[in-house]
Amino acid sequence: MLNKVANEALRQAELRERLLALGIVVTGGTPEEARARIPLEMSKWASVVKTANIKLE
Repeated sequence: MLNKVANEALRQAELRERLLALGIVVTGGTPEEARARIPLEMSKWASVVKTANIKLE
């Protein structure tokens, strides 16, 4: 149910434009696609954090 509502919201032009203006890539999709994307995003951003030597304060 939440996935359906989120995808409906992401199809609204005004919301898409606002998110894109913030640099957020709007994709939407199924819960399975989100589950598959999370490890890829974690790996990608872990490399960025390590390379940039970013530390928590």
